[in-house]
Amino acid sequence: MTLSISIPSPLSAPILKLNPKPHRLSSFRFLSGHRKFLHGERLSVSVRAKPKDLILGNPSVTVEKGKYSYDVETLINKLSSLPPRGSIARCLDIFKNKLSLNDFALVFKEFAARGDWQRSLRLFKYMQRQIWCKPSEHIYTIMISLLGREGLLDKCAEIFDEMPSQGVIRTVFSYTALINAYGRNGQYEMSLQFLDRMKKDRVSPNILTYNTVLNACARGGLDWEGLLGLFAEMRHEGVQPDLVTYNTLLSACAGRGLGDEAEMVFRTMNEGGIVPDITTYSYLVETFGKLDKLEKVSELLKGMESGGNLPDITSYNVLLEAYAQLGSIKEAMGVFRQMQAAGCMPNAATYSILLNLYGRHGRYDDVRELFLEMKVSNTEPDAATYNILIQVFGEGGYFREVVTLFHDMVEENIEPNMETYEGLIYACGKGGLHEDAKNILLHMNEKGIVPSSKAYTGVIEAYGQAALYDEALVAFNTMHEVGSRPSVESYNSLIHAYARGGLYKETEQILSIMGEVGIARNASSFNGMIEAFRQGGQFEEAIKTYVEMEKRRCDPDECTLEAVLSVYSVAGLVNECEEHFEEIKASGILPSVMCYCMMLAAYAKTDRWDDANKLLNEMLTNRVSNIHQVMGQMIKGDYDDESNWQMVEYVFDKLKSEGCGLGMRFYNTLIEALWWLGQKQRAVRVLSEATQRGLFPELLRKNKLVWSIDVHRMWEGGAYAAMSLWLNNMYEMFLNGEDLPYVATVVVVRGKMEKNSATQDLPVAKAAYSFLQDNMSGAFSFPKWNDGRILCQRSQLKKILSSIEPSTDGSSSKSICTLSNSPFPPPGTKTSPTDVDSVLYNGTTSDATSRTRTELLTSTV
Repeated sequence: MTLSISIPSPLSAPILKLNPKPHRLSSFRFLSGHRKFLHGERLSVSVRAKPKDLILGNPSVTVEKGKYSYDVETLINKLSSLPPRGSIARCLDIFKNKLSLNDFALVFKEFAARGDWQRSLRLFKYMQRQIWCKPSEHIYTIMISLLGREGLLDKCAEIFDEMPSQGVIRTVFSYTALINAYGRNGQYEMSLQFLDRMKKDRVSPNILTYNTVLNACARGGLDWEGLLGLFAEMRHEGVQPDLVTYNTLLSACAGRGLGDEAEMVFRTMNEGGIVPDITTYSYLVETFGKLDKLEKVSELLKGMESGGNLPDITSYNVLLEAYAQLGSIKEAMGVFRQMQAAGCMPNAATYSILLNLYGRHGRYDDVRELFLEMKVSNTEPDAATYNILIQVFGEGGYFREVVTLFHDMVEENIEPNMETYEGLIYACGKGGLHEDAKNILLHMNEKGIVPSSKAYTGVIEAYGQAALYDEALVAFNTMHEVGSRPSVESYNSLIHAYARGGLYKETEQILSIMGEVGIARNASSFNGMIEAFRQGGQFEEAIKTYVEMEKRRCDPDECTLEAVLSVYSVAGLVNECEEHFEEIKASGILPSVMCYCMMLAAYAKTDRWDDANKLLNEMLTNRVSNIHQVMGQMIKGDYDDESNWQMVEYVFDKLKSEGCGLGMRFYNTLIEALWWLGQKQRAVRVLSEATQRGLFPELLRKNKLVWSIDVHRMWEGGAYAAMSLWLNNMYEMFLNGEDLPYVATVVVVRGKMEKNSATQDLPVAKAAYSFLQDNMSGAFSFPKWNDGRILCQRSQLKKILSSIEPSTDGSSSKSICTLSNSPFPPPGTKTSPTDVDSVLYNGTTSDATSRTRTELLTSTV
């Protein structure tokens, strides 16, 4: 049905010839008060919208079946497939006298939704020439709106000018459409002129008209006095402002930082009985947030409370969100208690905001307490709430708690979404919970949900943390089968899984695949390669990778610098270590505890005790990082008693939040430093702390047939500490009369290199073999069928254990390897901190070290 007024009012001149001049506003008083308008310079903006290029719509687009009647649907599809010079008349011949103007209005709306103004205009021009389907004012309005949305103001004006000659009466709707067309394209002064012309033509503006003009002027930059003048004008015309009117004024206040004016508009709104919505409060928060006066919003809410007009829950949530973004916990909780005191019950969104706020600040006990309060108050958590909890506890290192939350969610019949699954599996990957990751993946499959690339990446990460290389590769290949395209993060997860174990050949293969599928390497990819080559003893290749990274203009990050330092440290290149360590400092980065431990190990291996003591004192006096101080004191033995050891455990627990990947590097470097500094007992204690936190899950395996220890992901110091503990435990069990296994195995290499005899010369393999030869008198050897393992048969094991002489130092300990903490040599002395020559357990001899230095330096040229 077309709405129109009874008095035609054709314009005497075309619209485009109107002289653009500022709209003159009468001085009306704002409501019943005598508040004067704020004086300011009026902005005069004249913007000509950029015309769109003539591009016909997509002929392949068809309308959704059942959306319209058969005839309307058929016409839309015919017009959609019409070639540029196709005949509109032929398309419409079969519909003649079958379609009403309302049907045509639906056709125009469909094309408007597609932004297809070209077809709309061709159809419109054809209809103007016909008698049976002459456009109504409603269709004119649709066309003006469509063209205005596309910025075609000349065509808008042309169509509007044609209305009188076509016998179509202009009403408030066509005028409002034209005003909106100019307003949305920045020409608010023209909008004001059309408002004046509208009144002269005795077409009364309605609330939509005034809201459109107000919005155009507010966005266009009309001063506050002018906006108030329009507001007063509409009231004088008998048009009552609505929610949109007030929100438009508040939007202007927010954009200009007008605090007093915003408060005035809000109070007037309440006095007028208009109920604010979330948009209202968002503008208030934006306004007073810019002025650093958010407490003013709280005061306005209190005013509503005292007046018996209880604000909606969304009003409090908007304010809470603002405080949360600022990190203001105290103020946010003040608003929370305020709403509770006012009798406004928090909803799931309220609690979610606060839970996230506490979580970002690491206040996990408060998160748990608030979540419990939420449940006790019968506020049902939703998927969004659980997603926040999963994210918070996942980032905090509480990986088991994340899995518990998932089970709680399932019990409460709350349907997880993809964000839930991704957060869960990400936490499992970070924490190495491969069984839980696998079960969650199975749960998704049962629900018919195809895991995303991010979910599969988490599964790969989880398997990689547990050194389950085959399972990680299967998960990676499954991504292709289900159509989930691996991302660069997916490839990097697999690279780092292999890298931690020194499987550099597998890592090179993954990099090759990345190149084939066109995925560019990033810093994380290169870091993984450097780590893989270093752990695999390919020091020259590691440095070449670093050089290649620079050639590819891939900026190294802090992890890159740490990885390169680890190469020099493990290779025994002390001078290069010092130079690189100073470069890290010069770049403005505080070297991490791991960097300090690498340097300490390098100094200790070469008996440079003055340098080691100096570096250790540097850690102790570090005023920037408490972690450096605590670890430095732990290395010196200041925290050995149980009460002080809690400080060390606190640091280890904090480290857990970073995930197993960083944790493995941290413990490897720390144990490396402790072992070479002669702090063997302390090294074993730190290793125990690592395994308690889920690291090195592959380390020990024990059954009736085989006792194994897997040190392929450890540095030399870690391997010595682990094997010492393993041999001592084995000896103690032997003395206690327990049965020995048929085979005792030390795993030193995994992957393709297991079948390569060169494996025996790799750093960890060589160090482990030398250690066993020294402590077990040749009982262990490399089998012919696997070069990645060092074995000892039961008969040999029993013979060697039986031949060990009891301790003669008066101690009651039953051990093969003496684990004690040697005193630090005083400055100026040069002694080995270990019971054996430092070169014996080093991965290379002095000649080999010299050769390695020459190769690395040459490779960087």
